[in-house]
Amino acid sequence: MPLTPWACANCGFWQKHFEPRSCPVCDDTRNDLPHDGWHFLREEEVAAKLTGSWRQLDRDMVAFSTAPPFGLNGTGWLLLHEDGNTAFEAAPYYTPEMLDEIRRLGGIRFLAASHCHGYGALWQLQDVFQPEVMAIQKDDLRMTKAFRVTWPYDEALELRPGQTLMHVGGHYEGQAVLYDEARRTLFCGDAFKVDQGEGGENLAVSTHKAFHKDIPLSPGEVRKYRDVIGSVEFDTVCTPFEHARGITTDIALAVLDDQLRGPPGVRHIPMDELRRRAERRTA
Repeated sequence: MPLTPWACANCGFWQKHFEPRSCPVCDDTRNDLPHDGWHFLREEEVAAKLTGSWRQLDRDMVAFSTAPPFGLNGTGWLLLHEDGNTAFEAAPYYTPEMLDEIRRLGGIRFLAASHCHGYGALWQLQDVFQPEVMAIQKDDLRMTKAFRVTWPYDEALELRPGQTLMHVGGHYEGQAVLYDEARRTLFCGDAFKVDQGEGGENLAVSTHKAFHKDIPLSPGEVRKYRDVIGSVEFDTVCTPFEHARGITTDIALAVLDDQLRGPPGVRHIPMDELRRRAERRTA
């Protein structure tokens, strides 16, 4: 019997299942349980709720999103390349118009995500475009019920020269970041959260084990972030929710150094303070 894609009405996480009885994302301590019990939606129910949109960003990058907000409501990043496109993270759902736009742009060769909070409708992208690689860090495999991983990896995987997946753990055991050298961009998953103003300006940056519950990372997890993230140079960070120009390697390290100075805590550090700390660090 063919399995049906089901989306959790609370967080948007997809499973291909007979009919789910619970959601592994909502059941996890980093997330909240639905206040009115479990509700799972078939694909046609989700499609009826949402409209899709996309916007072209600098350096041959397109961001795909849906409205109104659904579940965790992440962004799907499409990185255009003459030798085949890379899709990292996914929108909650892809309408026919969104899929047509990806076709027009050349489809998808490489598909990956940081961790389950960024999965969105990865299953759709795999089903429609049949990318040659679907890469997930091995410690996140337990969350991949909606799609088939073709390349599980350990600490790092180079998709192509200049695009490398790197395991950081922390927020989730299998969390990974994608470093795009040519774009000088770190697709950081939930390793960082960037608070932005209405105009998209960066206001503050934080790091956390669980954002909504203010659970901090352990010192060892912060040091792992620092070792991996400090090894690359970037001037832009993309979370599943924000495109944040001006968050550089030095700014990111200033956030992590703040964590290592004192007891664990979730602190939203203002940008002015982070710039001063970054300047002192490089002086």
